[in-house]
Amino acid sequence: MDQLTLIKMLTPPTEKVDMVLDTDAYNEIDDQFAIAYALKSTDKLEVKALYAAPFFNSKSTGPKDGMEKSYDEIKKIVTLAGRTDMISAIYRGSENYLPDEKTPVESEAMRDLIDRARKYTSDNPLYVVAIGAITNVASAIIAAPDIIDKIVIVWLGGHSWESDDTHEFNMFQDVAAARVIFGCGAPLVQLPCGGVVSSFYTTKPELEYWLVGKNPLADYIAKNAIAEAESYAAGRVWSRVIWDVTAIAYLTDRNGKYLQSRLDYAPIPEYDDHYSFDRRRHMMRYVYGIRRDALMGDLFNSVL
Repeated sequence: MDQLTLIKMLTPPTEKVDMVLDTDAYNEIDDQFAIAYALKSTDKLEVKALYAAPFFNSKSTGPKDGMEKSYDEIKKIVTLAGRTDMISAIYRGSENYLPDEKTPVESEAMRDLIDRARKYTSDNPLYVVAIGAITNVASAIIAAPDIIDKIVIVWLGGHSWESDDTHEFNMFQDVAAARVIFGCGAPLVQLPCGGVVSSFYTTKPELEYWLVGKNPLADYIAKNAIAEAESYAAGRVWSRVIWDVTAIAYLTDRNGKYLQSRLDYAPIPEYDDHYSFDRRRHMMRYVYGIRRDALMGDLFNSVL
């Protein structure tokens, strides 16, 4: 892809766009907020499909189990949002992480992304928003590199470049997939967790005031977040980061109201949990700041 086309595709959208959402929805309480925000922001984006991403931690017995639980959780949120029309557009993703940087992991999600992306162009790209391990997206690119100039990838993963730390859940689960995404030349927008998105937090009083009791969707995502936080912080002051919302905000933002970003040279996620930097690399967009109150207000207004 030539530099001018790449930079054009990395310009934040100003019109309504089509997107797919790749999510490990059962892993955390923030994916639910992100799914709800995407489904309810119909004036700015059109969700075409949702993909279940693998994850492995205390909430799953392995990547496959994490993916299956996420698949079920996506269906729950879609139903609560009153979008049962989307049930048929939910796809199971990878059951394992990439074995290396050249071998894709077959899945329904991977195949749907390839088929769907091929209907778009660099002038009218499909936005691929990923808020988990990026295995499904990397698999699609390895299997069908021709889609690179038809998509814009928006990924929440890694930590800030200033910290030089890549040991973040979405990234360290599948470093090979992250290296594919950062190295393939596809238009990439990164929202780093620690040092950037970590500022996007909420609290119990805020959730109760704005969301609890307002409608089934708002009630579920708020009470789910409160219950999760109080499972480890009962009786103490707490705040909770709802990271994944910020990835959706890249598509709902207008004129830098919610996010601050810049064009920069794509770093290299290394296998020893740090970034390498080379200014001969291609450009990408790096989000370095979150306007917390403005975005939180839009999130709450959207799901009410």
